[in-house]
Amino acid sequence: MSIANTLPGSGLADGFHDFDHRSGLLLERMLFNNRALVLAFCLIATVFFGYKALGLSLNAAFEKMIPTGHPYIVNYLDNRSQLAGMGNSLRIAVEAREGDIFDAGYLDTVRRLSDELFLMPGVDRPFMKSLWAPAVRWTGVTEDGLDGGPVIPDDYDGSPDSLEQVRVNVERSGEIGQLVAANYRSSIVMVPLQDRLAETGERIDYHALSQRLEALRTQYESERIRIHITGFAKVVGDLIDGLQQVMLFFAAAIAICTSVLYWYTRCLRSTLLVMLCSLTAVVWLFGLLPTLGYELDPYSILVPFVVFAIGMSHGAQKMNGIMQDIGRGTHKLVAARYTFRRLFLTGMIALITDAIGFAVLMVIDIPVIQDLAVTASLGVAVLIFTNLAVLPILLSYTGVSAAAAQRSNLAERLEASDLEHRRHPFWSFLDLFTQRKWATIGVLAGLAMGAVGLLGGAQLKIGDTDPGAPELHPDSRYNRDNAFMGANYAASSDVYIVMVKTPQYACGQYDTLMAVDALERELQQLPGVEGTSSLAGLAKVANAGMNEGSLKWFEIPRSQDMLNAIITRAPREMFNQNCDLLTVYVYLKDHKADTLNSVVGTVEAFAAQYGTDELRFLNAAGNAGIEAATNIVVGKANTQMLILVYCAVIVLTFVTFRSWRAVVCAVLPLMITSVLCQALMVWLNIGVKVATLPVIALGVGIGVDYALYVMTVVLARMKEGMSLSEAYYKALLFTGKVVVLTGITLGLAVATWAWSPIKFQADMGILLAFMFIWNMLGALILLPALSHFLLRPNAGAVA
Repeated sequence: MSIANTLPGSGLADGFHDFDHRSGLLLERMLFNNRALVLAFCLIATVFFGYKALGLSLNAAFEKMIPTGHPYIVNYLDNRSQLAGMGNSLRIAVEAREGDIFDAGYLDTVRRLSDELFLMPGVDRPFMKSLWAPAVRWTGVTEDGLDGGPVIPDDYDGSPDSLEQVRVNVERSGEIGQLVAANYRSSIVMVPLQDRLAETGERIDYHALSQRLEALRTQYESERIRIHITGFAKVVGDLIDGLQQVMLFFAAAIAICTSVLYWYTRCLRSTLLVMLCSLTAVVWLFGLLPTLGYELDPYSILVPFVVFAIGMSHGAQKMNGIMQDIGRGTHKLVAARYTFRRLFLTGMIALITDAIGFAVLMVIDIPVIQDLAVTASLGVAVLIFTNLAVLPILLSYTGVSAAAAQRSNLAERLEASDLEHRRHPFWSFLDLFTQRKWATIGVLAGLAMGAVGLLGGAQLKIGDTDPGAPELHPDSRYNRDNAFMGANYAASSDVYIVMVKTPQYACGQYDTLMAVDALERELQQLPGVEGTSSLAGLAKVANAGMNEGSLKWFEIPRSQDMLNAIITRAPREMFNQNCDLLTVYVYLKDHKADTLNSVVGTVEAFAAQYGTDELRFLNAAGNAGIEAATNIVVGKANTQMLILVYCAVIVLTFVTFRSWRAVVCAVLPLMITSVLCQALMVWLNIGVKVATLPVIALGVGIGVDYALYVMTVVLARMKEGMSLSEAYYKALLFTGKVVVLTGITLGLAVATWAWSPIKFQADMGILLAFMFIWNMLGALILLPALSHFLLRPNAGAVA
């Protein structure tokens, strides 16, 4: 049955008793002829999923943030057991506000803090380092030869002589700039974390860990001591801590959407039903996740609101159609069924397009993004039932208020009068874009903006564009702590590790160390590199030490016996037990995209030139190495994701309209908005990374809904014989008003996120608001302008 034949006033009686309840497609009859059963099922499912949602946990996993299939990460995972402590770790700086670290009270504080951290669950204890760790040692040249011992000796008693001995040991330890600040006013406690708790096998609860760290900070900070904490675990903990305020912004966004919808309808019951169905979808989503074994992580916390926003958009269209039919005098059940017939297919195609658009994110080899894809796809799939089926059934029982129906009827009669006499100024202005002059202006303006977007978006950075954690504001506690680390330690918290593979027992050979030394020299020339550390550098220092400290001998010794003597005293983090793996530590000023790219490029070029089958230089470990691999995957996925999203949108749009011309009209505005969004990211200095990668897919998912609702009515009216101008004006009066309403409402709602304490939510709010508004304008301005040139008169679908 065609849309035209099911419209009220097209031959079917508007009265309830005259309505043929056996009419309509099978799905409509199954739903509306069994309304009570459908609502009972919905109620039971809501209670069930609401109960299951109580078990939903909010957490993040370090391994979920990395692309496990990338060669760099494969190299890291293959050698992880021999690189313990160089993946997910915490750096805790204990700062002396007065004086320096050579104070009995300060060292006692470091000891007590280290002991508590050592006993915390999830700590990789053998690799923990601090001034009190036995593995932190000094080596010196004496008249009797080489001597050494722990930095804090066994006979330390806090006396002035003991403190002076600690000072001497620190200066001979080589830890200045690494564990000890150059100004002697702070020292580091390095806390490597396990992938899973050794006692239970469970993943670390980063929220609980962050709270424990904050408790320790509160316990040990005083007028004389300040604590600084950095590391992935602390970033995630701070994000989870900030989610309570994030929820307030979500609540504000929901309140804005509900208020504006009520202002438009003046009907409290229907407004609450639209909101209720959208929230029901979110409840189902929260229940489905733990049922299927998923968690909600801080990087997918925006998905529930996106699901709610999509639900409000589709729900408003259904409510608007029913309200208009009731305003014409149609019975509320009949009005619900008419609206279901008109909009269900369009709504379902739109939601399927959204779901597939999100599902293509599964191709990205980063588990946290794959989880986001599953979460978003599940949420959109649920909307097909809650907002396309349940909402019309609920409205078939409740209807709308008499005042709202009369208001809608009056507005429709005035608009019908406008068609004959004068049109509404705003709708009349939009309708100008169906005419040649304004259509030309609109298309040229759209293409010009697309060109600007392409030029601006070409400068888009992959990865972080600022030091510290970009998910948090620059003035956040974490980023202030990170700035302190960068200002006081040459061995920064951003560590890039190059793994050098050799044959067994060959890691200490002269040729190997000379090649490693050459790599270090090249890396040290890079502006983003603070310093390097390796067995080659240690060999040069030790060689000088073994020759009475003379700097004339500051070079790698050619004697293998001398090298063997050096290796026996070298720290085990520089090479493995079999002596077939060397590690080159590269300490970076930051982890900005440009810094990481320069290091990756240098190592790759050096490996290609000097690497052999027996001497291989492998990228990459360390937090900076892992981030470099992630950036490479994200950069590739950014283009791949856009291609796949738009392929899915184009295919499903073509299935809906069966017209390549209609597809161009609907999809081209979305593409222009996407490239403009990338240019906006450049202007706002937002890089593409795990947290920001999905935003364009999310924006396209909602934006395509606007185009589908407008184009469906335009094609249906043109098929009846109307001109493009008449068809478009009808579409504006029927679905266009709600497109404007939802576009502006959702844009304003997410724009409030700009004041969020979580920076990546603030960034997402700005970007989503931009995409909501521009996709709305594209559907209302560029779509009719393109239709003027592409859609033939008196034809609703053109092949």
